[in-house]
Amino acid sequence: MGERWALLIVRELSHGVRRFGGIAANTGAPRDILTTRLRKLEATGIVRRELYSAHPPRYEYHLTEAGAELNDVLLTLMAWGDR
Repeated sequence: MGERWALLIVRELSHGVRRFGGIAANTGAPRDILTTRLRKLEATGIVRRELYSAHPPRYEYHLTEAGAELNDVLLTLMAWGDR
């Protein structure tokens, strides 16, 4: 989680951005890096994906309970930085 793109992904998901294109547009992450980070976040239980279109397969991304708890940590860090 100490990596820039992962933190930006969690931020976007916490703001309700669920689809790959929206996350890519809002973070500026290159598509290959974004794909890799989303897979790692899914593998570690921070993010889960849900199929929203079968043909072609398309997914939305959501924070898990652990991801939501991590967002609380990020908000605390932001408040600390603002002070």
